Amino acid sequence: MKILFEKMEGLGNDFIILDDRSGNIGTLKGGYPELAKLLCSRHFGVGADGIILILNSSKEDIGFRIFNCDGSEAQMCGNGMRCFAKYIFENKIINKKKITVETAAGRVIPEVITDEAGKVKSVCVDMGEPVLNPDKIPFTMAEAIDAVNLPLDVNGKIFNITAVSMGNPHAVIFVDDVNSTPVELYGREIEKHPNFPEKTNVEFIEIIDRLQMNMRVWERGAGETLACGTGACAAMVAASLNGKCAKKVKIHLKGGTLDIEWRESDNHLYKTGPANSVFKGVIEI
Repeated sequence: MKILFEKMEGLGNDFIILDDRSGNIGTLKGGYPELAKLLCSRHFGVGADGIILILNSSKEDIGFRIFNCDGSEAQMCGNGMRCFAKYIFENKIINKKKITVETAAGRVIPEVITDEAGKVKSVCVDMGEPVLNPDKIPFTMAEAIDAVNLPLDVNGKIFNITAVSMGNPHAVIFVDDVNSTPVELYGREIEKHPNFPEKTNVEFIEIIDRLQMNMRVWERGAGETLACGTGACAAMVAASLNGKCAKKVKIHLKGGTLDIEWRESDNHLYKTGPANSVFKGVIEI
């Protein structure tokens, strides 16, 4: 089978976009998980952090699924959603700037922001409300009524973490210098910590001031990536809950900067940032 794809990136977090509204791609041997491992290989495939499927939806305007490069499925991805929205708009799949998207994390509402030529220059995504209930993150900590600034023992080293779900679990840790933090060493261990029964993404945050912070991220199922949209939202929530930032901040990641706002009017997180096409192609499976 020949498969059309477009490789896209949001702040260096890269994805292979596949239109499977026909359902044909999902019938391949091994399904989406095996396809993700094959296509995302940077030596034997196209190379990406994950694949994103465009699907039909009976609930929303369109459906979205994402599989990491190791074949595991994620509930949502903020950078991926921006790429998804740009693709939908510029390929005229849906002819409106704001759409509703069905994801495994529930409804997500992206809105494309265009230039004078009608090209998408950025995307603002309504990421919904943060989840702070430990049972729903999920994060298991005896007698904890929330997961703010709790000690987590990782092979004898104690980390103070704040756990947040943005449709997927996050463990946020504040550090003095994010560049000197051994993200791979700690991220790998915290990702699979038994207190996170579904594993977790891990964000390492250096506060610059109340309006800015630096971030590095270890993504569940993908390792360290250049950016993570849901992780940036979780980081902003964690910093706010710990009294470290305002309700609107810039988060600087290896791949670039995201604007994150936590609005009091609806308790939703709004994330604005770029999405870019890298190339289009055809691969035979």
